[in-house]
Parts: sequence; C-alpha cells; structure tokens
Amino acid sequence: MKKIVIFASGTGSNAEKIILHFKKSNLGNVVAIFSNNPRAKVLQLAENHAISSVVFNKGELNDGVVLKVLNEIQPDLIVLAGFLWKFPASIIQQYPNKVINIHPALLPKYGGKGMYGMHVHQAVLENKEVETGITIHYVNENYDEGAFIFQKAVAIEDCTTSEQIAEKVHQLEHEFFSVVIERLLEG
Repeated sequence: MKKIVIFASGTGSNAEKIILHFKKSNLGNVVAIFSNNPRAKVLQLAENHAISSVVFNKGELNDGVVLKVLNEIQPDLIVLAGFLWKFPASIIQQYPNKVINIHPALLPKYGGKGMYGMHVHQAVLENKEVETGITIHYVNENYDEGAFIFQKAVAIEDCTTSEQIAEKVHQLEHEFFSVVIERLLEG
C-alpha cells in the first residue's frame, strides 16, 4: 500500500474526500495528517478516521523536525490540501516530485504569496473573469510555480459573489483531487 501524508491548515474538506476515496482503494491510504494549526478541524477529522496527526510550528517545519518525522513514515506522496505556509526546500529536495498542491484558480493567474482561499475568489470576481478553476501542481521553492499536473476550468458568468465562486471551485476540488492523486500513485 502506498502511503499518503496530507498537510492542511483548516477544516480539511479536501483531506476528508481524499481519506474517504482511499478507504475504498487497495492502492494507498492516508497515513498521517500534518497541521501547523493546533485548532484546525482537520485534526478532528484525523482522529475520527483513526489517522495519526502531527502538529508543528514554523521552527519545527524549517529546522528539520518535520522532515525527520516524514523520513520515519517514508510517504509515497505528500499532499498539500489547504496548507498555507511556504513548504521548505529541504522537504521538497528529499521528496522530489512527491509533493503536490491544489490551488483554487487556473495558474499562473491568481497565484503567489497571499493568494489562497477567498483572497483568490475575490480577485477573480473583481477582475470579472468568465471562468476559473483548479490547478494541481508539483511544489517547488516558489509559491504556486511548480509544474502543472492537472487543470480544470469552470464557467462563473452566473456568479455574483466570491462565495458562489468558492462553491464551484470546491466542487471541482472534491471531484478531481483524489482521482489525480490516484493516477500519480499508479505511476
């Protein structure tokens, strides 16, 4: 069985879809949830599914503590699912082409530092875009600049609020993220 580790900072709606998807798969499963937020709802999700969790601070992420724990697990894939901190080069180098992220826009538009969640959807709305979508990409040393793995667009001409855009983007995330992860694990 291939081992998936998820990094998340918030509620974990994508993490839950991934967990449930792989509970029905004999290809792999989620073995740990890592979070920088001790109050993140994703940690309760981990507990509910009997998945180990690791809470860490910025120092532990950047000084090798988190990397040491990852090396003990030896994950086949590290999935950033709503993880808001810049991922350290030391982990990316140790796990080349094994760290992926999902971004709630069609990169390269609306990427970079500070462009996450509702910030992205609000910018899309203010710029009167007719479509947006998701980008699943490899993580490199720069925010949202890693090689693209998958993109999917959705029309948003009917959306008048950033919340409506967010809902359409979440639907895409929930529909495609687990499927793309499965394809990556299959090689």
